[in-house]
Parts: sequence; structure tokens; C-alpha cells
Amino acid sequence: MTELNKLSLAEARDLLRKGETTSVELTQSCLTAIDAADALNAFVHKTPEIALDRAKAADARLVQGDAPAMCGLPIGIKDLFCTKGVASQAASGILEGFKPEYESTVSQQLQDAGAVMLGKLNMDEFAMGSSNETSVYGNAVSPWRRGNDDAQLTPGGSSGGSASAVAADLCLAATGTDTGGSIRQPAAFTGITGIKPTYGRCSRWGIVAFASSLDQAGPMTKNVRDAAIMLEAMCGYDAKDSTSADLAVPNFEAMLTGDIKGKKIGIPREYRMDGMPAEIEKLWADGAAMLKAAGAEIVDISLPHTKYALPAYYVIAPAEASSNLARYDGVRYGHRATLEAGDGITEMYEKTRAEGFGDEVQRRVMIGTYVLSAGFYDAYYNRARRVRTLIKKDFEDVFAAGVDAILTPATPSAAFGLGEMTDADPVQMYLNDVFTVTVNLAGLPGVSVPAGLDTQGLPLGLQLIGKPWEEGDLLNTAYALETAAGFVAKPGQWW
Repeated sequence: MTELNKLSLAEARDLLRKGETTSVELTQSCLTAIDAADALNAFVHKTPEIALDRAKAADARLVQGDAPAMCGLPIGIKDLFCTKGVASQAASGILEGFKPEYESTVSQQLQDAGAVMLGKLNMDEFAMGSSNETSVYGNAVSPWRRGNDDAQLTPGGSSGGSASAVAADLCLAATGTDTGGSIRQPAAFTGITGIKPTYGRCSRWGIVAFASSLDQAGPMTKNVRDAAIMLEAMCGYDAKDSTSADLAVPNFEAMLTGDIKGKKIGIPREYRMDGMPAEIEKLWADGAAMLKAAGAEIVDISLPHTKYALPAYYVIAPAEASSNLARYDGVRYGHRATLEAGDGITEMYEKTRAEGFGDEVQRRVMIGTYVLSAGFYDAYYNRARRVRTLIKKDFEDVFAAGVDAILTPATPSAAFGLGEMTDADPVQMYLNDVFTVTVNLAGLPGVSVPAGLDTQGLPLGLQLIGKPWEEGDLLNTAYALETAAGFVAKPGQWW
């Protein structure tokens, strides 16, 4: 069989269990595709030796008949996850040369489930960005093109390398993290599926922290079934993470019946933004019609504090980032600036952080330090926390009134060109998160499903937001939407 890298997780799993292919063959197909796709800059640390060793071990387990859920399936790991003995830089110069002596809980659980790590994936520096243009490795590139235009497009951010790699069939699936939309926005931009689970569903231990009360790991996959398979392997209680939920993990794949008859789907009026492109409006209306045709009841709802979500997020997230990033000082690991005679420890801190952090990270650290400073803590940070509580209550009220899931656009537009927004007002870039940040502020699960193409042939996604801890129901609704949308478009291979 050729082009095994184009299989989905479920397809590859079934072929492996039937003995119709091997993990080594699957892995080699992906490694070949990765080597041919350097123009995408998706993989920044390739680990072919590790991959083939794990593939051989997986094949032995498959022969023995004791293969775990993801045995032999080759995946990519976002560079934010610490991987033992493999460079884990969070796409930042300040972590240059850092190879952890430990494995993140999520990547360990995927390894325990038999998954094969192909390498580490590009991302925005410390997950701060919406276009993958803040990476020390240079930007990842989307495999999609705008009509006959040769201009390079963003795969989204911060999990841009993960999105690009999955969309281009360089791996069967990938890990992502989502602090304000960093799984769902790049998934929408590249025509793949991405789910951010409920905060606490996946352990954060061993994931380089950005904003600790918002960060959450999740899978980025070729379809909803694959998301269910991979999410189950990633979830579970972890005593090393104080925010990890001690809850049983359901068989998410078994819950994909596609039956949503009688489900109540909310359409929030506050998400109808001024100047929203007509094709986003149409996609949203079409998505509601698809769910209604599948047996769901569509209801208008109100989430009145939505308009305050973006400013609240861009106070809380930088505040937490400024605290988390204080540990990168050039003392114990990573980059240390060259000092001049007479320089003391203060100069070492200043020079190391100025050299090691990129512009966007420095901007957010400075904003975060400012809003936490004496005299401004109550005016900004405490007020943002109170707004967050109100946003969370908006969702609680809607779900308490019988709504099962909420349908919104995933992004305000299709993917934009690399460089188109980087020289503009940073707020324009931040507005990419307008539909996604509420989910993180409220700690809810959210999934992006590809649902159509814009007039230039680029993917557009729809977002479904679910009740806390109800990822199974949410994925089933996403499965019904995916089935109705019938999205099968793939990028043409130009790289």
C-alpha cells in the first residue's frame, strides 16, 4: 500500500489489527512525507530513530495480541510538551538546547497507548500568537493556497505546526494546546478537527505553561472519530497536576452514534459581530440548518457578557504569563546572555530575557506585569477576574435552561496571508480569538469542525461548545455536523 500517511487514525488502527500493514510501514510513510515537506516548516525536531524503534515495538505487541488503543499510530507532538531527551523549546530562543529529563503526562499517556512519536511540531513562542509567526524556528506554513495565488498562508496559531502537519498528511494526528483558541482556530484554518476538552480533563504536568488557569491540551485530527480516539488516550487523572479532575474517562468513540434527535442547540445572538463576512454568516446558518435536519432543536440564546471576553482574556492571560515566564532567567537551563566585565545578576537577567524572548512574548510579559502592579491590580486584573465569573455564569444559565450545545463560527475569517497582520496593530491579531476565548475563560469543552470552503477555496470551521465534562455528547453532536457537512476537501500538494 502507498501513501499510508493519508489514512485516518481509525483507518490505520483497523488495518494494523487486521495485519494488512505494519506500524513500521505507516511510520516510514509519514517520515518520507515529513522529509518532503520542509517548505511547510511544520516539524522542527524530527525523531526518526525514536519513531522507528517505537514502531517496531508496536508491531511486536500487535502480533502478541495485547495492543493498546493507539498501538502503532504515528503522531506529532507540539513543542510545548516536554519529551524526555528530545528538544522541548516552546519555540523560544530562551529554551535553546533544553532537553528535559522527564516526559509530560499527556505525551507519556499517548506513548503508553502505543502511539509513535514522529517529532516535535512548530508553534508560536510560548503559545503566544494566532499565526505561528512568533516562533524562533520561523513560521509554519499552511498547506492550503488561496485559489491560484502562490502567497503563503498562516496555518493559525499557536498550534500551527500541528495543524499544518495533520492537514498535509505528515502525521495521522497531533497534540495541540488551547489557551484562547490555539487548537480550534488553526483547525478551522486548515480544514481539520480540533477539540479543547474541559479544563482539568487532560493533565497540564510537563506542558510548558503560558496561562495556567486557561491552558488545556487536546487532539488535532483528520476527523471527529479520530479526535474521540485520541482524546480518550490523552485524558485521565494525574496527581502531579493539582487542577486535574479525578473523573472516569468514557469511551468517547463508542458515543459517536450521530443521533442528536431532541438535542437543543443554542445560537448566541452576541456572536453576530458587526462587519462579520457574509460567508461566515452563511456557514453559521447552514450549520444550524444541518443540525436541525438531523433532529436537533435550534434556539436563540443570550450570552450577555460576551463583549467583555476578549479584553478580560488579554488581561488575565498576560498576567499569568508574566508570572510563569519569570522562571526563565538564564540561571539553570536554556539561553544565557554573554556578560561584560562588571555585569551582575541583574544585568544577566535583563540581557538574557531581552535576547531570549521574542517581541510578542516581551509585549505580553510587560502587559501582565503592568496589570499585576500596585495601583493597577484592582483596576485591571481583579476586574477581569470578575468579568470571567460573569461569563462563566452566562454559560451555566444557558445550560441550566436545557441547552445541550452551542453553535458558533470558529473564526471571523478564513486563513490570512503570512505577514498580512504582523505589521498591523496587535489588537487586529488578537481579534482572531473573538469566538474562542470565552470557552477557555469558562473552562468548557469546545470543538472546531470543518464545514465548508470560502469563495477562494479555503476551509472554514464551525465551533460547538458543550457542557463541562460532556466531551462525549459534544463529539457526538460534532459527528452529526461533520456527517451533514460532508467536508472532504484537501489542499493541493504544492510543497
